[in-house]
Amino acid sequence: MATPAHPELDPAVAARLKRDAAGLVAAIIQEAETGQVLMLGWMNDEALRRTLTEGRVTFWSRSRQEYWRKGDTSGHAQYVRSVALDCDGDALLVQVDQVGAACHTGARSCFEAGGDLGAVVGHRDEPREV
Repeated sequence: MATPAHPELDPAVAARLKRDAAGLVAAIIQEAETGQVLMLGWMNDEALRRTLTEGRVTFWSRSRQEYWRKGDTSGHAQYVRSVALDCDGDALLVQVDQVGAACHTGARSCFEAGGDLGAVVGHRDEPREV
């Protein structure tokens, strides 16, 4: 029996995903070495399968309606270090080795490019537990 050219996402993984109405799951991209949050992208089952099996991060572009592998045109690639699913099954945390900028603006992180919104900083009344 021949192996399919594009195997499907592992059914056990697929069963744990809670997708939005478009069939997508949010993927938070984090630099593995520093913990810096780099960006947020979207994955469907096929983008997640590619990410899990190819060692590079693949997203589903909502605007272009196509797959895109980070870095194929910019050279700013994301090499997978780990992929985890949150407890609700509706978000992925993808830790990567980022080459170059993660943001399309040229910034290292999309959250640098967006800027701080000036939230009031909260303080707890109790000392922190160690």
